[in-house]
Amino acid sequence: MLDFKNIIADEVKKVTNIENIYDYIEVPANKEMGDFSLPCFKLAKEMKKAPQMIATEINDKLNISKEIVSETKVINGYLNFYVNPMAIVKTVLDEIDVKKEEYGSSNIGKGKNIVVEYSSPNIAKPFHIGHLRTTLIGNSLYRIYKFLGYNTIGINHLGDYGTQFGKMIEAYNMWKDEYDLSTDPINKMMDMYVRINDLCKKDDAILEKCRENFRLLEAGDKYCTDIWNKFKELSMVEFNRIYDILDVKFDSYNGEAFYANKMNEVVEKLESKGVLKESEGARIVDLSDVGIETPCIIQKTNGSSIYATRDLAAIMYRAKTYDFDKCLYVVAYEQNLHFKQIFAVAKYLVDEKYVNGLKHVSYGMVSLPSGKMSTRLGNVVKIEELLNETIEKAKEIIEEKNPELEDKEDVAKKVGIGAIIFNTLSTSNIKDQIFDWNIALNFNGETGPYLQYMYVRTNSVLEKVGKIPNASEIDINALNDDASINLAKELYKFNSIVKQSADKNEPYIISKYLIDVAKAFSIFYNENKIICEDKKLQNARVYLTYCANIILKTGASLLGIQMPNKM
Repeated sequence: MLDFKNIIADEVKKVTNIENIYDYIEVPANKEMGDFSLPCFKLAKEMKKAPQMIATEINDKLNISKEIVSETKVINGYLNFYVNPMAIVKTVLDEIDVKKEEYGSSNIGKGKNIVVEYSSPNIAKPFHIGHLRTTLIGNSLYRIYKFLGYNTIGINHLGDYGTQFGKMIEAYNMWKDEYDLSTDPINKMMDMYVRINDLCKKDDAILEKCRENFRLLEAGDKYCTDIWNKFKELSMVEFNRIYDILDVKFDSYNGEAFYANKMNEVVEKLESKGVLKESEGARIVDLSDVGIETPCIIQKTNGSSIYATRDLAAIMYRAKTYDFDKCLYVVAYEQNLHFKQIFAVAKYLVDEKYVNGLKHVSYGMVSLPSGKMSTRLGNVVKIEELLNETIEKAKEIIEEKNPELEDKEDVAKKVGIGAIIFNTLSTSNIKDQIFDWNIALNFNGETGPYLQYMYVRTNSVLEKVGKIPNASEIDINALNDDASINLAKELYKFNSIVKQSADKNEPYIISKYLIDVAKAFSIFYNENKIICEDKKLQNARVYLTYCANIILKTGASLLGIQMPNKM
């Protein structure tokens, strides 16, 4: 595929002798300012000239083929490049002819391992919308990195260890005769959890029993371990049902408990490095030398481990097992300090290359209009309720708009789930989201259903034609109107958009891009009669429709959204 930015950079390099000129070239926010722009302010210090003069001199010396760049303009210290529209059209059509559904993919990740940790719900608690963002952001990043050729390992680091399980064991001891866990076990376990937390606040003796239960669990006590396994098995049945609905998969379910027998190595290594210190009965690593005033606790006063210790054991295990280039943690920003601490401690445990690859992909919290959710208080929206409600809403709309539609159940499922996924991935990770049913179930505007509808419209065109023409039959000059050129320009961006999304670990970049593609196709569809008497013109427009069809479907799949063929 022709890389127009690279071609421009090579030509500018010839007249400036600046090696990293490629990094200076930008895509203007305003399309009127060209397809690419070189801000010469960045060169003023190096070239010791005014930006306007630099831009003019470079422009005068450039020798780029008009078949590639049809025009250049100097505007206020910027050198703007207007790529020949027909060159873009030809490049897109030729590349899609060769790569089909692989258009936009690359092998830049070949030979590199990426670990993505996401979802990671706590067992014995319901899977609620607080888990939605980590699950969907992580699943999308997993798909994006795979698309770019990386060997990607998805890990569901289950919350299956810690003091809360000492509490759950005590709740089971006290109230097991009240709860029949053979039906609706998650909600019953949640009720037990809320009750035991309330009791622990009032009775220190009960809290101490809970702590002792966890100590016994860590020591491998059979009774405690059997109850813990029961909670885990019941929880996984629900979790896997939800993952199946969302089409989310993992390569490993190694949670916190998996590292229980690997924590001694962490302690031993930190001891050998002389960084483990006693503090008020606990064992800590002081991180004040790297600007982190809160120390990292490795062992509590009663000798029990803490989740930081298990995370450090996980880093060591993943470095040995996966030899990762990056290890991404898709976890809410409330854990920012925790990850700063463990990444700082990791330098004592693994090679520097692994420490450099550790990345916390933080995201904002999800709350209800009434405020923050809490499993301890029991005020959560369960994901299964959300999914079922959305699918039912999609069914109602289908019955109203297209009651004769085939496979209504399947379409409603794809539209409903697509609405939830797109709603979740339509904003930057770090922004907080207030979960509002009315917004999530809105089927108008820049939404998942709109994206699916535009894809269905491309399908309808292709179905009416019956046969997609060969790329060799296309006269690209038939696509010289503004709407066709604008659509081709959007399609051309796909690979760079996917790379940007991976570089920034931000799926919303793809979401926003797909809306732009859908809008560009809508304009193209409305301004051009695709099926017409002029077969040369029809072939060109049908093939461009086919290109839009592929990119809408491929891009949506990177978000985890399935496209219905009809709506």
